[in-house]
Amino acid sequence: MKALRVLSALILIAGASLTGRALYLHAKAELAGVLIHRAWEQSVQSGTAHSPWPWADTHPVARLRIPRLDYDEIVLEGATPRTLAFGPARLFSGANPGEPGNLVLAGHRTSWFLPLQAIVPGDPIRIEWFDSHIGRLRTRNYTVTMVRVVDPHDVTLLAPTEEDALTLITCYPFGHSPNSPQRYVVRASPI
Repeated sequence: MKALRVLSALILIAGASLTGRALYLHAKAELAGVLIHRAWEQSVQSGTAHSPWPWADTHPVARLRIPRLDYDEIVLEGATPRTLAFGPARLFSGANPGEPGNLVLAGHRTSWFLPLQAIVPGDPIRIEWFDSHIGRLRTRNYTVTMVRVVDPHDVTLLAPTEEDALTLITCYPFGHSPNSPQRYVVRASPI
């Protein structure tokens, strides 16, 4: 009987600990979103990059909008695993927002880029960024030209291009499965 009480107490403690951790992670994610949006607004107003928190190794570089999907997210600099936990991010190998070439953005299939499963050719996409050369917010509109599922070793759509392009990439299939053996790539061209 005593062993049953001890086991029950351990299960309750474990359950409370797991619940507490889940609540903490959810609160941390919500706060991070608020801080990232605030850093974006500060960057737009001041014309200089602002980190969302003092120890952040990233900063907002753009705003990505897909109106038909009611998608509106701030894009962070540098698609590292740590940065991707907080939002979609720009691959260092791609063009910067507003520069000629292939702007490549990555996001997690279970969160930031989950809405991409509903994107179709012809959908409009809008990128906003602060252009420090002219001192104001700029916008470029794109139209989705292709949606492909590719092998992870097929990086042809991530390569630099002479023409302007926007490429969004995430793992595939969508959802919380532990396996994601392919990549889902959306390519868009400027309007």
